[in-house]
Amino acid sequence: MANPVPPRDRTDQPWRSEGAPPPPPQPPPKRKMPGGWGGLILTALIVYLIANLVLSFFNQGDEPTISYTEFSKQVANDNVTKIYAKGDAIQGQLKKEQPTPDDSDSRSKNYTKFTTQRPSFADDDLWANLEKHDVTVTAEPVVQERSFLSNLLISLAPMLLLVVLWIFIARRMSQGMGGGAGGMLGRKQPPKPVELEPGKKRTTFDDVAGIDEVEGELNDVVDFLKNPDAYRAMGAKMPRGVLLAGPPGTGKTLLARAVAGEAGVPFFSASASEFIEMIVGVGASRVRELFAEARKVAPSIIFIDEIDTIGRARGGGSGMGGHDEREQTLNQILTEMDGFSGSEGVIVIAATNRADVLDPALTRPGRFDRIVNVSPPDRGGRESILKIHTRQIPLADDVDLAQVARTTPGMTGAELSNLANEAALLAVKRKQKQVTQTDLSEALEKVQLGAERPLVMPDEERRRTAYHESGHALLGMLQPGADPVRKITIVPRGRALGVTLSTPDSDKYAYTEEYLRGRIIGALGGMAAEQVVYGVITTGAENDLEQVTNIARGMVARWGMSEKVGRLSALPNDAQQAYGLAAAPDTLDTIDTEMRRIVDECYDEACRKLRDHRDQLDALAAALLENETLEEADAYRVAGVTRLTKD
Repeated sequence: MANPVPPRDRTDQPWRSEGAPPPPPQPPPKRKMPGGWGGLILTALIVYLIANLVLSFFNQGDEPTISYTEFSKQVANDNVTKIYAKGDAIQGQLKKEQPTPDDSDSRSKNYTKFTTQRPSFADDDLWANLEKHDVTVTAEPVVQERSFLSNLLISLAPMLLLVVLWIFIARRMSQGMGGGAGGMLGRKQPPKPVELEPGKKRTTFDDVAGIDEVEGELNDVVDFLKNPDAYRAMGAKMPRGVLLAGPPGTGKTLLARAVAGEAGVPFFSASASEFIEMIVGVGASRVRELFAEARKVAPSIIFIDEIDTIGRARGGGSGMGGHDEREQTLNQILTEMDGFSGSEGVIVIAATNRADVLDPALTRPGRFDRIVNVSPPDRGGRESILKIHTRQIPLADDVDLAQVARTTPGMTGAELSNLANEAALLAVKRKQKQVTQTDLSEALEKVQLGAERPLVMPDEERRRTAYHESGHALLGMLQPGADPVRKITIVPRGRALGVTLSTPDSDKYAYTEEYLRGRIIGALGGMAAEQVVYGVITTGAENDLEQVTNIARGMVARWGMSEKVGRLSALPNDAQQAYGLAAAPDTLDTIDTEMRRIVDECYDEACRKLRDHRDQLDALAAALLENETLEEADAYRVAGVTRLTKD
């Protein structure tokens, strides 16, 4: 099937023709000087005249023109060594320098060389006087003046410099995609898009793991790029754009590279922020150049990372500066994607962490008409990702990547890559030849909890921290359906004086009200333990209260777990940032009341359970004070709680 919309061969051609025969090949257009050659010649002439005037001024040098009387006086004083005469004009040189006469036009204070004029009516015996005082009459001028050729070359130098500068500016203006303003202001040349050359090792789907469902959706794109004729014969068109949306670190850029590698096509990559400049119009011109380059080597893939930088929803007000430039760049992307036909073989892949803020014109059919959500991997996916990132890392026999995958719910591919690297760094520091399971466990603690701090706490502070962490851990063990406790420590890490780590046995995708209340009870366990044991509370529960507030707000205002608020989303999405503006005042008061009720009920239950199991709380605190850190098995044994395992 013929291409009904021919691609543009030049970035400066602002139109496309349809139904017209292709034009004959034209020679490349000649570059024109801004202002024309006439302006250049006129400017050069002015510069030449100015240079001649300056040179004639400097040609006078520092040699003064003295009176003939002064000359005769210096001859009589035997102070003239040689002279040169041409007609009545005389040049000479003194033996000893003399102060410049007052009637001289020279700017120097003393002189040795001079010029003078012998009057035609002078009737002195000059030759006899010169011989008497041994003055040499030379055949060469005493005051050497530059030749005509030298003067010509020196006077042409500024003009040549002007011509070179003129040509340089003209080329910058003609090469600059933004036109006159961008070129005159010295705009940077646009960054060349990254193209992976054929023959080099390419990223393929073998390097991608943990997101099989996304890989399946992108296989359609790969198949289209490999077999476009089959789709054309069926009259099918491939989506013009694919938008990869998901949290940071989930592998969106890697997926785009893998699609290009699998299809074996050129891959052009650019960050959206690279299109933006201070000068309005530069971003749009860079978009035009990028798309023109991709068309020349089609089939190809254009990848635009962080497209929300320029693709945010456009406002109705008039913009200036960067805002106006962003909108022009977005408009150019929309225009370029509209110009794609199904047979051009250029597919645009974009990535964003904020798909909710994109302009609707970007995500409509015909532009990015396929949106692929890239989520954090599940347990099996995490294990596969760990295998990929440990290919080059020698692992000991005791390493169980499946166990590591079970204890890392919610971690993305980038975080798992960092985990493997941290474990390798630990092994190098310990001068080991292989990475062990202990290295991986400690690297996970460092990533999740922070690095250990060499902080020496007073005994009373240390004992209170032990009870605080024991309260978290014991309530996590006693609460039905709560996440198992993996580790308890009173070694300061990051900003915390102690940490209790709890992770689920399997990934969770939906949470019950009972589970969320258990999370609140467990988070309040530290404060409740301090209240039960000491009768006071400290500032150590700040982070716990932040977690409690977020969970309670979600239960009441977003997930319909309150009878008074009802089954509605009173604070949808990120409305907490605009708290007080997303609902009626009465509704907000009700939300506040219900949040307090849930938290108070959970806190009372936490205190009651800790009082009922005070012996187990004391045992855990004593074990922590003795050992500082308790692993999962030891913690359940000390607390006397049976650990229920489930896959």
